[in-house]
Amino acid sequence: MPDQLLFAMEVFLNGLMAGVLYALVALGFVLIFKASGIFNYAQGVMALFAALTLVGIMEGQVPFSHLINAVFGTEVHHFGWHLPALAAILLTGVVMIVLAWVVNRLIFRHLVGQEPIILFMATIGLAYFMEGLGDLMWGADIKKLDVGLPQGINLWIDETTFEAFGYGFFIDNLDLWATGIAAALVVALTIFSQYSKQGRALRAVADDHQAALSVGISLNFIWVLVWSIAGFVALVAGIMWGTKSGVQFSLSLIALKALPVLMLGGFTSIPGAIVGGLIIGVGEKLFEFAIGPLVGGATENWFAYVLALLFLVFRPQGLFGERIIERV
Repeated sequence: MPDQLLFAMEVFLNGLMAGVLYALVALGFVLIFKASGIFNYAQGVMALFAALTLVGIMEGQVPFSHLINAVFGTEVHHFGWHLPALAAILLTGVVMIVLAWVVNRLIFRHLVGQEPIILFMATIGLAYFMEGLGDLMWGADIKKLDVGLPQGINLWIDETTFEAFGYGFFIDNLDLWATGIAAALVVALTIFSQYSKQGRALRAVADDHQAALSVGISLNFIWVLVWSIAGFVALVAGIMWGTKSGVQFSLSLIALKALPVLMLGGFTSIPGAIVGGLIIGVGEKLFEFAIGPLVGGATENWFAYVLALLFLVFRPQGLFGERIIERV
């Protein structure tokens, strides 16, 4: 088998792994948009905030320690204990649920019925507020996140492909775990949406707010629920990205890579978020592999957005989105 084809196969597999991570972030956007019609610009910052909180809880860091020390002249930084990863993840999940309740109570409960652009601007303000809050609580330094997930080359795949093709594929164990966790999360969300009482209520709210209210469905409960689920998705995405590249404030920019994913898959489709993520992940890797050397490289920075622009021109609702027809 030609070497170039083997390289392309390896790039394709790594693209699939990257696409799963993109899809994880896009899932949070889809869930909130389906239930409330809000495009949550703060989803990437939610992943950053969740990762910062997880590291802080695991290391026993005192929240707002820099601010406390500056005001009171103390030198308090840590409680002196370290929590296991599982306990810290559970506590961080509780924090994200409380955050969902506070966001709904203080912000979006007062914006019911407002224009979509106002809701969108509210999420932009929320994003910058959470970014500043995370900085004050946990500090702006780059943090290492280790929750026990294996990292590095998968030796079994390397040895198997070397025996079969004479060339060992480099596949990261963390990417394999991310794929498995994302698949399990998608299945769980699909089952929840289709078969649970709360899931049916969520879909009813997504179809028609007024009709849902008329049959006794609480919008406040549904919105807190969906923001909590989106917070959990952000926590999972934050763990994966934070483990992969460290917990730093550039982590919030992963939301920008989720935008082309949503444009391809559709803003209202959970399967669309997954398929769109895989298309973007594979497409940008293969494009960089095949075309990058001819144009000077760095095509991964813009390929996804060019592809999304083409979809906006020819199929604005995305692959799985619903076509909106307005009758006059």
